[in-house]
Amino acid sequence: MMKIALVGDRSPAVRAHHRIPDLLDVMRDEVDIDIYWIPTPDARDPAALHGFDGIWLVPGSPYRSPEGGITAARVARLGGVPFLGTCGGFQHALLEFARHECGFAAASHSEYAEGEEEDPDSLIVELACSLAGHAAAVEVTPGSLLERLVGAPRTVERYHCSYGLAEAHLDLLTTNGMRFTGRDESGAVRAAELADHPFYLLTLFQPELAGDGTDPHPIIRGFVTAAGAAQASRSVRTSMA
Repeated sequence: MMKIALVGDRSPAVRAHHRIPDLLDVMRDEVDIDIYWIPTPDARDPAALHGFDGIWLVPGSPYRSPEGGITAARVARLGGVPFLGTCGGFQHALLEFARHECGFAAASHSEYAEGEEEDPDSLIVELACSLAGHAAAVEVTPGSLLERLVGAPRTVERYHCSYGLAEAHLDLLTTNGMRFTGRDESGAVRAAELADHPFYLLTLFQPELAGDGTDPHPIIRGFVTAAGAAQASRSVRTSMA
């Protein structure tokens, strides 16, 4: 049985929190999936994330525990666990990478300092124009995981967010191995990935909001496929132990 962790603070007010388990349920006709919700305060303990074949850091920021979201991203990144971060998951996974891989320990998220003056250490900042409720084009980098999944150099995706990556810190992340493989028509970052990982994809847009909720987006299918490969590998190791 494939085990997938949904890390986030489940709320009936967040549309994605209805969509995500429903879309994974659709895929139960193809694969055996066991879904576990892990609130962000619980995710602060890495042991809470042990044994999962895939980790999805879901929307719903501000999280009750931003450190829990960051820990989930770190466990997946260092452990080679297939990882998908959408909307708030994108934001907190970039925070994790900046702090722990780039040495930018002060990297922060402006949403947690709402009303305060913009901090130069803010990695995640308020967008000039909120994307909440909007759909927009994403230009996809050739040869990327994102391109392989969506099967096209351009895709139109749905958003529900008001915060994104501060371009001032983009070079630091790139130098340390983060690939920015999806951008809007103005060049602003909308997706990122790690090449040296089985599956590590971050999207500011929300693939779970595509369509009517009955046909999983190719990104979600790709994530589940990667989790299935991880589960198969885990089963082989267990049988050989």
